[in-house]
Amino acid sequence: MTTYTDKGEKPEGGKFLHFHSLTFWVGNAKQAASFYCNKMGFEELAYKGLETGSREVVSHVIKQDKIIFVLSSALNPENEEMGKHLVKHGDGVKDIAFEVEDCDFIVQKAKERGAVIVKEPWVEEDKSGRVKFAIIQTYGDTTHTLIENLNYKGLFLPGFEPPLFKDPLLPKLPSGKLSFIDHVVGNQPDLHMVPVAEWYHKNLLFHRFWSVDDKQLHTEFSALRSIVVANYEETIKMPINEPAMGKKKSQIQVTNLKQRGMEFMTVPSTYYQQLREKLKSAKIKVKENIDKLEELKILVDFDEKGYLLQIFTKPVQDRPTVFLEVIQRHNHQGFGAGNFKSLFQAIEDDQDARGNLTILTADGETNLI
Repeated sequence: MTTYTDKGEKPEGGKFLHFHSLTFWVGNAKQAASFYCNKMGFEELAYKGLETGSREVVSHVIKQDKIIFVLSSALNPENEEMGKHLVKHGDGVKDIAFEVEDCDFIVQKAKERGAVIVKEPWVEEDKSGRVKFAIIQTYGDTTHTLIENLNYKGLFLPGFEPPLFKDPLLPKLPSGKLSFIDHVVGNQPDLHMVPVAEWYHKNLLFHRFWSVDDKQLHTEFSALRSIVVANYEETIKMPINEPAMGKKKSQIQVTNLKQRGMEFMTVPSTYYQQLREKLKSAKIKVKENIDKLEELKILVDFDEKGYLLQIFTKPVQDRPTVFLEVIQRHNHQGFGAGNFKSLFQAIEDDQDARGNLTILTADGETNLI
């Protein structure tokens, strides 16, 4: 793997602050929101739908600490854009929103560099204040919404109201203990990774933060290349992955979540035997009990400075195109390169059980969070 220290020239204006929210286009927003609340520990935050005057789209907003998901569905059969997206991709991430400073400047510069502006900057307001938005096209059908807070004090964004219903069961469940979005992955078809990474560099002035190639990440059947791009302040990280050819086609606080019924990938038992041997000569010490990590099937990656813990959910919907990663960092800013082989083996085992050991993400639309 390669870690990059050159951030490039600091942008002359505008600033990307952090991930604002992820918008999923789904077939049934109410039920999708309930899944994430029940299984992952989210809580209802805000709502927009027929009761609030929204006649075309219903959106349930859920939150856990700094993580915000927006689950949106069409209310009318004439909504061809959302309908076609669902047929093509199934439920999935449509938009990755960034909170920014000086939205106008960022959009103008992106436009000058050739970016497709889906919607020019506009302002929405309600009794809680004003917010400026703009939408930029990125890979595939995915978009980035830029959000500039103009002293807005409301629950979420203009047009949203408190949820109509709060599930009385949720406070009785174990906490999800999730804090913030560490990164969002965009999986690409073969040979599309570099052009997409270059798009972020050219249009948003993101720089290369980390990369790894298929010589380092592979099993008998799977291989992966990845370039992670980040904003200047490195508060937003976007890994861009692509498959590489193998013999077959390729793919790309846990106790409480398991108690809530969340399903996670398993890893081969030999992984922990090898881990114990590697740690004997490592310069770092893992604070957590390895037996407990093995029981929970949590992966460990480390270098001479620190380590990270990570575990991946099984696909969160029937079409296996979205799964989530739970990650905890201990002075380690990598992305688990040492664990990808184990992850691939687990994914391959899961696909083989379905009789479908083939490519998982081939259309450039799947996002790993």
